[in-house]
Amino acid sequence: MDELAGISHRPAPCNRFGAPALGAPPTMKRIASRSVLAALAVLLAAAVATESAAQTGAQGYPARPLRFVSPFSPGGTTDTLARLIGQKLTETWGQSVVIENRPGAGGTIGAEAVARAAPDGYTLLLTSVGAHAVSPALRSKLAYDAVRDFSPITQVASGNNILVVHPSLPVRSVQELISFARKKPGQLTFASGGHGTSPHMGGELFKSLARVDMIHVPYKGGGPAAIALLSGEVSLSFGSIATVLPQVRAGKLRALAVTGRARSSAVPDLPTIAEAGVAGYELNSWYGVLAPAQTSREIVSKLGTEIVRVVRLPDVRERMLHEGVEPAGTTPEEFGAYIRSEIAKWTKVVKATGARVD
Repeated sequence: MDELAGISHRPAPCNRFGAPALGAPPTMKRIASRSVLAALAVLLAAAVATESAAQTGAQGYPARPLRFVSPFSPGGTTDTLARLIGQKLTETWGQSVVIENRPGAGGTIGAEAVARAAPDGYTLLLTSVGAHAVSPALRSKLAYDAVRDFSPITQVASGNNILVVHPSLPVRSVQELISFARKKPGQLTFASGGHGTSPHMGGELFKSLARVDMIHVPYKGGGPAAIALLSGEVSLSFGSIATVLPQVRAGKLRALAVTGRARSSAVPDLPTIAEAGVAGYELNSWYGVLAPAQTSREIVSKLGTEIVRVVRLPDVRERMLHEGVEPAGTTPEEFGAYIRSEIAKWTKVVKATGARVD
């Protein structure tokens, strides 16, 4: 009994050359071929429609206000950069860019909020080295994946921190500080704005490479940390330029070196810590813009192009330099690669120092 009832198995009529005659019923093979072609046509049409919809969405973007999350309190460098860029985007696009401060846990609370947001280009994050390089290395329990859960847009700036000491400390160079610290292990204290911030890890990196023993004292922000240093409550800090440089110029703190790969235009006479004899030392407080993962390539490209243009405006550049950071402006691919390299770097530092938060 035939497995396919009702289907004739008689040979199809052929012409005198052996080919199927015109009007002959199609064979099963021909039916299957047509089905495959039809399925491919449907898939192609769907792909074209998806691509067209993405391009249409990007062309009409933005059609409503944007939310720009700053994962730190108002007044700091991250917040200042978010407001500066947001204002320029508003002027260009005619859509409000609302700055939303979501501080806490070294910037990870704000980062988590953006990771969970819809990938439609209307929620952005102004991130920093703490939330996207230090915290993934330092915290064993993080509510987001710093690489998988975000679409990189561009790095907007990077900057040095400054190694500063209280004037009562009898040191005037990095080498004198190292010598003093080795004579008094565990007696020097360094302040930071909290666990996982760049001043915290700047101190941990210094301890590891200079082979000295110092105690970390965390505070609730860079401001309180600077106040503690000014009062002599702690010995030193690896604070941001914007926070500590005015106190250096006023003679209330003593600057020894900057933390980056190159000298800072804000204090060109100060050597880098590496130049001062601590080989391999480099700490950059970088900042960049991210969107949730799966945000369309077209929207990411549009955002990246516009933000890079903003960063390169003369008045924006001047304001950034005043804040102690150098304007950047990279492609999404470059920024993504940089984040991955920074995570690898700080993972090694955390492993070497044994520093943990949880």
